[in-house]
Amino acid sequence: MIRVVIADDEPLARERLRSLVTEHPDLSLVAECGDGRETVATLARLAPDLAFLDIQMPELDGFGVLEALAPHHRPAVVFVTAYDEYAIQAFEVNAIDYLLKPVNPGRFDEALSRARARVAQPDASRLTEVDRLLTELRRVRGFPARLAARLGSTVSLVPVEQIDWIEARGNYARLHVGQAVHLLREPLRSLEARLDPDRFARVHRGAIVNLERIATVEPYFHGEYVLTLRDGTRLTSSRTQSAKLRALLR
Repeated sequence: MIRVVIADDEPLARERLRSLVTEHPDLSLVAECGDGRETVATLARLAPDLAFLDIQMPELDGFGVLEALAPHHRPAVVFVTAYDEYAIQAFEVNAIDYLLKPVNPGRFDEALSRARARVAQPDASRLTEVDRLLTELRRVRGFPARLAARLGSTVSLVPVEQIDWIEARGNYARLHVGQAVHLLREPLRSLEARLDPDRFARVHRGAIVNLERIATVEPYFHGEYVLTLRDGTRLTSSRTQSAKLRALLR
């Protein structure tokens, strides 16, 4: 039995997908969601095999939902969209299936057939497929404006421009935003690749800094620098990152 979640903010669209899902005896509908935050919490809690995921939802879009999830919580996905030229381009590059609204039953069956094959894939293959999609989307859509940090079932959408600096904590990243700290379930190296390199710089293996938040830069030993941020935080750049930092600060 394939456990399914439907995520769409339009009640009529959910009803349409629900009716199509229930026509297939090997599918079990375990939950429906109406916005991105709810979807992240539901997918993490229920770990379904397959999600029909609307691209344009309030709070967090379909791609943001996947990025907010730890990799092992990402199911096989069929995206649903009214129209999104960048998304469709990325789908076609990565052979990820999508449905255009209003959903046609024949097209649904085609997408479901491919989804069954993906559910049967080893987890590693399926995760690589989704990662390739997200990478392609970043390329065609640009850098994210917000990051989704999750604590339990609560998702905080953190505007990127408000981040002062980012600290590595194992496979997590701590987003420092004024007096607040948000935990992002993503390694610093992966997060660095998603951020605008003209705005954010890796200053050493454990920290990324928002260049606009740097108040002063002082030379230190062996070509290193001490950075003081506007909030008083002091960070020391490593020698390997100092050259890049100098170029950016010019």
